[in-house]
Amino acid sequence: MLRNLSAAFTGGVIGGLLSSLLFWELGRDGVLSWMGIALRPALSLAWLYPRLIVGGLWGLLLILPLLPGRPASRGLLWSLAPSAYVLLHLMPRAGKGLLGLGYGALTPALILLIYAVWGVSAALWHRAASR
Repeated sequence: MLRNLSAAFTGGVIGGLLSSLLFWELGRDGVLSWMGIALRPALSLAWLYPRLIVGGLWGLLLILPLLPGRPASRGLLWSLAPSAYVLLHLMPRAGKGLLGLGYGALTPALILLIYAVWGVSAALWHRAASR
């Protein structure tokens, strides 16, 4: 059980790292501006650290035995939970409206993409590390 928990948390942290680096890269290269999304994260420890810890906590969902033999599908399914939390709770609380549309019309697509990367990489790590 401890190995499963550790693999889930670590997978979430690694997924958080990869998705955060993708998010930063998209902002740095101007892709977010091109998409009309008013976000440009700065790569710093203060920005990255919370995303790693929260990614690890969300990764604990991977201990639930849903779609056990299909890590990519499993990761995509579990990625909907943090996506919904960000789009339906955090964005409105930050004053950016439901789904974060205050940042731009394609913000929901960006959030779904970022968390899909998180979910698939976390699930693949979890499967490899919990064997």
